Amino acid sequence: MARIGISLLTLVPGIVGGSETYARELCRQLAATGEHEYRAFVPAIARDAGDGLPTTVVHGYRASRTTPGRLAAMGHAAVSRRVRRELELDRLDAVHFPLSVMLPEVKRPPAATTILDVQHEFLPGFFSRAELTYRRLVYKRTARASRRVITISEHARETLVERMGLAPERVHAIHFGVDHSRFRPSAAPREDFLLYPANRWPHKNHERLFAAAEGLGRRLVLTGSGHEGKPAPPFVDVRGRVPGDELVRLLQTCAALVFPSLYEGFGQPPLEAMACAAPVAVADIPPLREVCGDAASYFDPSDPDAIAAGIEEALRRGGDAGPARAAGFTWERCAREHDAVYTALLAD
Repeated sequence: MARIGISLLTLVPGIVGGSETYARELCRQLAATGEHEYRAFVPAIARDAGDGLPTTVVHGYRASRTTPGRLAAMGHAAVSRRVRRELELDRLDAVHFPLSVMLPEVKRPPAATTILDVQHEFLPGFFSRAELTYRRLVYKRTARASRRVITISEHARETLVERMGLAPERVHAIHFGVDHSRFRPSAAPREDFLLYPANRWPHKNHERLFAAAEGLGRRLVLTGSGHEGKPAPPFVDVRGRVPGDELVRLLQTCAALVFPSLYEGFGQPPLEAMACAAPVAVADIPPLREVCGDAASYFDPSDPDAIAAGIEEALRRGGDAGPARAAGFTWERCAREHDAVYTALLAD
């Protein structure tokens, strides 16, 4: 049985959205059904992130919740002998970095990295010059240093192969899953509000959604972080970060989930909404087509009128097709496909 390290050093709880869900669910499922021996390496600010795996807190990693602090921590970790020592690299047969950055850079044991998105390749204008330079340099260096690269959609896989010059056989697309024991249809009646669960980041396209929802005369509920101090129309109910059970309740009772994001690596909220049988209206971009198939209504996210029309279509068709579509996405399958990559990594 091989010893596989799972490095979660760059995890910041509550900040990184779907990637945190992925990291935690992967660890939880590997603990339950994985074929190898695993150890999670976590920062002091996320001691529970291993979720069932044997866990080591890497105290040499100077974890921070602020952007300058995170950059400083990553810079220090890149050259820190203590961080390397605490990662126990000499005792591992392979190591996986699920959060887009190989940190520190590892030649032995063989390493895999999950690159979660390549947004900077499509929407460079949403990044500062420093952020764009960092992403281009670090992501490319990470991809080339990894024996295997995992990503979360076929669209992202094709982009990595094309734009970073990676060998196709080294890049593996593995979809996220959904916890069907929590995200499921409910007998509760649906209410007259639209739901958009997303952090207030530029590519999430909130302003165009505001224009679309106003034209429909419907209340809009927002969840996620980053809304503080940012304007929202009177008909918008900003909830901020909500507990997991509250999010499930919102998905089970909303009139529809609307997801106008301009870029996604995967699209976890629409998947969770489909599992809850919510009507779903999403931006017509390749990863969301890949996830939602025929169970959603699609719209041009650059046009508020098109967003409104997509919402109306979703409300007419309902959400009955969602659960069957979502059933194919499980964390057990996700973990099993990761195990296959780890096995290939050991043979490289």
